Amino acid sequence: MDPSDLKTTIGHGLLSFPLTDFTPDLAFDADGYARRLAWLTPFGATALFAAGGTGEFFSLAPAEYRRVVEVATRTCAGRVPIIAGAGAGHALAVDFARSAEAAGASGILLLPHYLTEASQAGVAAHVRAVCRAVGIGVIVYNRGACRLGPAALERLADECSNLVGFKDGIGDIELMMAIRRRLGDRFAYLGGLPTAEVFAPAYRAMGVPVYSSAVFNFLPDTAMAFYRAIDGGDAATVNRLLDTFFLPYVELRNRGAGYAVSIVKAGARLVGHGAGPVRPPLTDLTDAESHELAALIERAGGR
Repeated sequence: MDPSDLKTTIGHGLLSFPLTDFTPDLAFDADGYARRLAWLTPFGATALFAAGGTGEFFSLAPAEYRRVVEVATRTCAGRVPIIAGAGAGHALAVDFARSAEAAGASGILLLPHYLTEASQAGVAAHVRAVCRAVGIGVIVYNRGACRLGPAALERLADECSNLVGFKDGIGDIELMMAIRRRLGDRFAYLGGLPTAEVFAPAYRAMGVPVYSSAVFNFLPDTAMAFYRAIDGGDAATVNRLLDTFFLPYVELRNRGAGYAVSIVKAGARLVGHGAGPVRPPLTDLTDAESHELAALIERAGGR
């Protein structure tokens, strides 16, 4: 996919990060992953992120990563674009991006670099190298150690024509507004705070109408209904779903470190589309927490 086409594609609609399926002994389950993607694809997401944060990119070996992207692009070919996560240290991020392009990905989501703090110039050099390593479109994810400001992003936009998207996972409203006003329509802008639905009204008001939904992994109809309500200005439906599902869900998610992924895997299991356990250092929900999640899912009409 041409980078400009990727920018258009991700500039509207709902996006999502499919879970990565693992067997009970924590090996990649390619067949289960293909079934998951085949199940999710018809629900209407504009694009899917393979091996993203919810897909446990941080736990994948390079060979596994390549297989994940290959299965995703093969399963979804002609139906929904696949954007591959890439990140870790500098050399690995470049290699992951090249591997994803070779596997047929339509774009790259550049996840925060590993561990170390860095200057704006250093982070920009990292982003620039990944962009120049591939011909497909790149979305930079401002989160954690990657905290680019408007001046650095403007220079990168001038230097890298395939840098087409900006995703915010920091939640600094002043910074997000400064970036949005300075860069204008140069990027497609995505909300990236977990759980994205809770922040969607505020981000839409800032000119960031698109976000990626983790809940789409187990309640795709609910996730799409919420997005349609946001997009259509249906405040009554937005507030009802926030009050009855999303806010209680966030309260449960916040009980454990790393539960932003674990709760999604629990939800998928509860609706009959289990993806296996999370890989360490993440931990699965307790039985009691899973029972609470099951009640929320039932309330949302998912069981």
